[in-house]
Amino acid sequence: MSFELPELDRKATQTAVEAELEKYRLYKYLIFEEREAPVTASSEERFHGPTNITSDQTCSIAIYNADHQRYRRAFCERLERAVNRLPKMERFLIEERYMSQDGDYLTDFNVYCHKFKPPISAMTYAKIRWKAFYRLALNLNIAITKNMEKATF
Repeated sequence: MSFELPELDRKATQTAVEAELEKYRLYKYLIFEEREAPVTASSEERFHGPTNITSDQTCSIAIYNADHQRYRRAFCERLERAVNRLPKMERFLIEERYMSQDGDYLTDFNVYCHKFKPPISAMTYAKIRWKAFYRLALNLNIAITKNMEKATF
């Protein structure tokens, strides 16, 4: 019995992982604005027939507020658990470069020259980052595999 790891499309997988990490930063560091029901009546006249749909605006807003907050918290916890499973160097790289509050303003150069003690080379940084992205993509189920079909003539 043998098990082969899938060959991933590097660019597409990196884009997907970076998108998830950016979403994490947004959810983690931006305040969730709860929706509120309007309490004033509209002065605009509305003409419409019966739709046979009962709507409760206050209930819909309350459900949205509760569900969206729970979704954001669960998403952040899931990503943090996946990052915590990474080896030490990969975890450090992801936390410093992508999960910190000022991650949008950090460059890879700043991380591998100033955050790592002692500094590492750009090639070593790229290898560590790709291994971390590979593991995160598989762990978060967002891996994009290469199309293995070849044209036959």
